[in-house]
Amino acid sequence: MTLMRLPGLSGHEDRVRRAIAARLDAMGCAAETDVLGNLWVSFEGEGPSVMLFTHMDQLGFVVRKIEADGLIRLERLGGVPERALAAQEVLICLGDGRDLPGVIANKSHHATMPDEKYRVLRYAEVFVDAGLASQAAAEAAGVRIGTPVVYAPRAVELGETRVMGTSVDDRAGCAVLLDVAAALAARTGGPPVHLCFTVQEEFNLRGAQPLAQQLQPEIALQIDLMLATDTPDMAARGEMALGQGPGISLYSFHGRGTLNGVIPHPALVRLAEESAKVANLPLQRSAQTGVLTDLSYVQLVGQGVASLDLGFPMRYSHSARELCDLTDLAQLSALLQEMLARITPAFSLERDLLP
Repeated sequence: MTLMRLPGLSGHEDRVRRAIAARLDAMGCAAETDVLGNLWVSFEGEGPSVMLFTHMDQLGFVVRKIEADGLIRLERLGGVPERALAAQEVLICLGDGRDLPGVIANKSHHATMPDEKYRVLRYAEVFVDAGLASQAAAEAAGVRIGTPVVYAPRAVELGETRVMGTSVDDRAGCAVLLDVAAALAARTGGPPVHLCFTVQEEFNLRGAQPLAQQLQPEIALQIDLMLATDTPDMAARGEMALGQGPGISLYSFHGRGTLNGVIPHPALVRLAEESAKVANLPLQRSAQTGVLTDLSYVQLVGQGVASLDLGFPMRYSHSARELCDLTDLAQLSALLQEMLARITPAFSLERDLLP
């Protein structure tokens, strides 16, 4: 939950990276970083090399224009749903101790005309009120064109095991990988593992590909949300439920804009299924159009990388308040640890040898 409270817009993940690096250092894991801001730690071993990764960044906005009256116009960064913007609190990110709160304006109800009541404003029409009376006041406070803006960071416990707030996508994945890192730091055998926290996933999947080009893994396991379909509006989309365990993706395709997706390697699907059975863990299955992860590009590195998307069910994706179940995160960590332990030097990626 601490990671959820840190702002980390795509391209501006530094606070999140530093917090994760500090946790890795406390485990005795010496992390590396690159010019983009990716963070990773490598564990030596024998067998096919594995890149296990998730992204640190979150979607949001950058300042596009400061009006003369101090109101702030935004440019959208990432898949921000316009129908979820009105009246949302935001944080204008100037630096630790200097961030400014604000609110995306919602026209006063008493002045709303009948033809406006059911209209969703495009992001170019909305503005942020940060209590600044003029452009000069905004600039004196440190606001500039290009300044990052995110949904106001928040993390709240719901019920016994659920968490609601900002950037569950994918700070939950970061938490899972930190748990796996602790286990890898104490292990005595297993394959080589590059455990990575990547940048700019929400900005068209930018960060993981150059890192994969550097690391040249044979296997890539990507961790991200999976669309929970256990609410009335999502029931027709699949069978992924909160609190019912981690999942694997058998098919993903964006279908708009970026025509990309992942059909997983069958050896890795089998590995996940067998690992779940051996560890007595539930394993849900997902097949979705409209979903995309940076594994879409990592799989194309070098001569090709055997790939599999794994994840946790999450509700209300890309909204200001997302929701997941901590039980699913704990079981995902256990599944990944079992999978890694079963990748031996004899583990084969030869498709024709699969039953």
